[in-house]
Amino acid sequence: MKRVWSVILVFTLSFIFTSEPFTAAAKAGNPNKKQQGYSQVDYGTDGMVATAHYLATEVGANVLKKGGNAVDAAIAIQFALNVVEPMMSGIGGGGFMMVYDAKTKKTTIIDSRERAPGGAKPDMFLNQNGQPIPFDQRVMSGTSVGVPGTLKGLEKAHDRWGTKPMAQLINPSIQLAEKGFSIDSVLAKSIADSKEKLSRTAAKKVFLRGSAPLKEGDKLVQKDLAKTFKLIRSKGSDVFYQGEIGKQLAKTVQEKGGALKLSDLNKYSVTVDQPIWGEYKGYKIASMPPPSSGGVFLLQMLKILDSYQLSQYEVRSWQKYHLLAEAMHLSYADRAAYAGDPEFVNVPLKGLLDPDYIKERQALISMDQAAKTVKAGDPWKYENESPDYSIVPQKDDKKIGQTTHFTVADKWGNTVSYTTTIEQVFGSGIMVPGYGFMLNNELTDFDAVPGGANGVEPYKRPLSSMTPTIVFENNKPVLTVGSPGGPTIIASVLQTILHSLEYDMELKAAVEEPRIYTNNPGNYQREKGIPAETLDKLKQLGHSFGSTEAEIGNVQSILIDHKEGHFKGVADSSRNGASIGIDGKGSKKGSK
Repeated sequence: MKRVWSVILVFTLSFIFTSEPFTAAAKAGNPNKKQQGYSQVDYGTDGMVATAHYLATEVGANVLKKGGNAVDAAIAIQFALNVVEPMMSGIGGGGFMMVYDAKTKKTTIIDSRERAPGGAKPDMFLNQNGQPIPFDQRVMSGTSVGVPGTLKGLEKAHDRWGTKPMAQLINPSIQLAEKGFSIDSVLAKSIADSKEKLSRTAAKKVFLRGSAPLKEGDKLVQKDLAKTFKLIRSKGSDVFYQGEIGKQLAKTVQEKGGALKLSDLNKYSVTVDQPIWGEYKGYKIASMPPPSSGGVFLLQMLKILDSYQLSQYEVRSWQKYHLLAEAMHLSYADRAAYAGDPEFVNVPLKGLLDPDYIKERQALISMDQAAKTVKAGDPWKYENESPDYSIVPQKDDKKIGQTTHFTVADKWGNTVSYTTTIEQVFGSGIMVPGYGFMLNNELTDFDAVPGGANGVEPYKRPLSSMTPTIVFENNKPVLTVGSPGGPTIIASVLQTILHSLEYDMELKAAVEEPRIYTNNPGNYQREKGIPAETLDKLKQLGHSFGSTEAEIGNVQSILIDHKEGHFKGVADSSRNGASIGIDGKGSKKGSK
């Protein structure tokens, strides 16, 4: 089909299902809230899309309705999210796209993680006294900008699996950027919270009116971004990595103190990787290998928790949260010590997941009290290799970033789980003048103090926590899971899987059940809904959950019910997301 199609901003769905009743665990806001008539929960027989913004969901659903496959839809969604969620992801960033190909029955990852430029230096985040520059300052410098990979990743995915012309997949987002859309509550808050950062760059003209941030309900038009997408539509990724866009990108970064050059863009290439695999309760789990820490430590925590039979305890019991917290402390300690880019350092994947090592870590957990100090273990004794780096303590002043995750499944059985990012909200705050897209601050994901596994090196990829995941039963995908949230991503994916597989919860309830995050005994976060008596008992054990409640992550998930022959999509209530099912035969309900 060669004709150009345009996105329809408002249309009537052939079917709209009312979401099931939600538990009291629903996070802040109304979980039944609909955007433009779309629901956070939907069903379909011929496909499903779930994203954090209803307009992006609509774009992806239209691709499926017009005969595109899951990868076609994912490509179109990423361009759309660049428009409607410009603070979370886009062509100025990178990400991990996990694809299950139903024809070959293989699961593959397109890794478009950003890389450090050739001029990056190991000590570039230290001041003259050899101390780490404060995180808030590191973020807004050109030194924080990694070589973007998203566009190359989309192109690689399209080359391997795409069935629709790339132009057709970009066109809806060009129209969204040119004609504009109504700013939602999430974008409005992000603009207001990032006012200072945005006011320092070309982003000021796009997101501020004078000195005032755009508000919810205001119309956002992005003419420069539309121009950029048109250039990409006509010239492909070369215009970004070798041509006029790349030249302006490099110039802008250098003006902000960074070292990124056009030659760094020329050299960039994605990698095509295999998942890291594990098992839990008879299910096979495919997740993200290094340079993400997500998959290995997701699987490590599942292994640590497996023998405790969590579901013997109530889902909001102190025992469940205590075990979660202790497992997180152990895994995040290992993460800080041993995770990095495998092209540059040895990562002890075998040791970290070795059954005997898991037993060692389990032995450190007591049901009577929380561990006051937690250190990394020694997985290297279960490896044939040895570390080529030191364990270097870091000052933990990093702010938790926010990315976006979405997922797609089509009628042929192809499935996509895709987490994509520019790291912090609005990334570095740097917009490329005249081209309308934000640049990442991904290099602040490196350790500031050099010498460890995640130290800065030229062309190296910084450590990530992104955890796109697909769960399999009988070698068929049955559940997709992923979330934004920096290091909290791993915890969000872990708990969604536990709620669904261990506690056998309905999927929306599994997503909404209140989550916790703690990477060490001095840092605790929790969501609304944990009973006061549970918190009191956790405090008695030595856990430091405070009075503050905050949303953790934003899970998008699809359940694939092969027996009933339908898909169920769920969008987390913490953003204005939506699920749209494609229905060719009439929908069925009733799956968990």
